[in-house]
Amino acid sequence: MVQNKSVNFVEVPTGYPVKDKTMKLVTGEIDLEQKIEDGAVIVKVLYVSIDPYQRGRMRDASIKSYTPAFKLNAPIDNGGVARVVKTANSSYKEGDVVYGYFQWAEYQLINPEEAKALRVVENKEGLPLSHYVGALGMPGMTSWYGLTLGKQEKGKTAFISAAAGAVGQIVGQLCKRRGMYVVGSAGEDAKVDFLLNECQFDAAFNYKKEGPRDALKKYCPNGIDLYWENVGGETLDAVLEAANDFSTIIACGMISQYNTTEPYGVKNIMNIVAKRIKMQGFIVLDEFDGQWVQDFFAAVPGWIKNGEMKVKEDIAEGLENAQDAFIGMLQGKNFGKAMIKVAQE
Repeated sequence: MVQNKSVNFVEVPTGYPVKDKTMKLVTGEIDLEQKIEDGAVIVKVLYVSIDPYQRGRMRDASIKSYTPAFKLNAPIDNGGVARVVKTANSSYKEGDVVYGYFQWAEYQLINPEEAKALRVVENKEGLPLSHYVGALGMPGMTSWYGLTLGKQEKGKTAFISAAAGAVGQIVGQLCKRRGMYVVGSAGEDAKVDFLLNECQFDAAFNYKKEGPRDALKKYCPNGIDLYWENVGGETLDAVLEAANDFSTIIACGMISQYNTTEPYGVKNIMNIVAKRIKMQGFIVLDEFDGQWVQDFFAAVPGWIKNGEMKVKEDIAEGLENAQDAFIGMLQGKNFGKAMIKVAQE
């Protein structure tokens, strides 16, 4: 038997999650020598992702949504990378690094059905495995697929909120590659500098210093043709005012509304009609099979390897720091893709 720490979900929060109340670090054990059923594997978790959508899973299980609620008194889970340490599955050998959904735990027994969804990480470019949680994981694939829902026309204006986050930084760089004038918002000056100097955005602003309504007039003088929505609330209202006729809003998330008990009432919603705006939400998991996945992996790893695409990560060391990192991410304290490093590569 070996130690197997995990971060468990123990109480449905009201507003922001509370450390050691909403979640709890638990120490258990796992037998790595146990006989496992045909098709199963045991993995050692290396990195697991921290994402805003997990807040929505911290709800009563009776409330339906696009992802299931976390089970009370069971480990939180999310996308990540892990190493196979025991296998009864011909698709995976010991030592393989795999991408999939893993518990916030040191080790996990993956049953045969769950094992079917694992993907071996080839990593021909020799990139840090953490990238397969962020830029080459669900956030990166979200960015790539989401942009298929709107046109990226050369010379047109794209605005990305939460632009220094896991998804926003990739979306902005993809739009730049496709010839757009790209503007981003973030909540810290250092994040703005990252967008301008490393991601090569054309303009960026700190929304805590410049309100979105005035900032968009200043930095988007020709209006907005494509808006990548990560924030909601006041920012969405300002975009609806600044948007051009026949513009597109790709709705990926609305983090400003995840922890509030009084949702923001959008005032400019009629502009969707008056300006003939197309606004579409999406869940990347709905479309995880398709040629776009092959296209993504054929292009993005190479761009990262040769420095054409920049990646910023915010890695919490150890499960002991997972709760603080998760709450901090919801408060906008992370700089780049938030994740937990559970074990050494």
